[in-house]
Amino acid sequence: MNNTLKAVALPHLDELLATYEGLRKSSKYDDLSDLDTESATEFVTAAAAAIKRIAGSNSEYAVLLERVFAAHSPHYYPTALPHLAGILKALRHAVVSDYLVSLEEIIHASVFSDFLEMAEYLLSEGYKDPAAVLIGGVLEEHLRTLCNKNGIPVEVTDAKGTPRPKKAEAMNSELASHNVYSKSDQKIVTSWLDLRNRAAHGKYSEYTAHQVELMLHSIQDFLVRNPA
Repeated sequence: MNNTLKAVALPHLDELLATYEGLRKSSKYDDLSDLDTESATEFVTAAAAAIKRIAGSNSEYAVLLERVFAAHSPHYYPTALPHLAGILKALRHAVVSDYLVSLEEIIHASVFSDFLEMAEYLLSEGYKDPAAVLIGGVLEEHLRTLCNKNGIPVEVTDAKGTPRPKKAEAMNSELASHNVYSKSDQKIVTSWLDLRNRAAHGKYSEYTAHQVELMLHSIQDFLVRNPA
């Protein structure tokens, strides 16, 4: 896990846990059942958003979150707070200890690294065009995996009701709008996809080997900063 995630996640988790401690101290009961519903709902909303944003919508932390919601209706949200605090503490420990990266993410990164090494070899042998297509394929699949990780649909239904894979640029736009990565990254990803499309459609004179090399190294950095 990179230091950027720690720098962003830890202060937010600490703030939420401090809020929880304040609410706990204001309550007369261990289950916090006397807290007002408005304060409890505000905390639950913020905690749920943080858990899904930091750990991912399909993580074990999000699964535990859904179990808490299933056991506590909005009317009984105050009694859900200790359970949410437990999830937040476990998530904080995972962030600090670099445990948040799953085995699936490690395998995913390893496979993509192999493909990018193949692209690097193609470039070194003067084959910029297949290298560009291969690099672009890695990028598109990474966007798709990021969408799956963050609960963003990767298919759209056409006019006939048939599900179709979502285009890479559409996934890029939705990932940025869900704050999975920044708007600046979104613009850069758009430029990479454009270069890949030119290579895939035989417009080989519209880009250089140097541009493909820059794309390769930049995407390698992007994958590290945005693991899926």
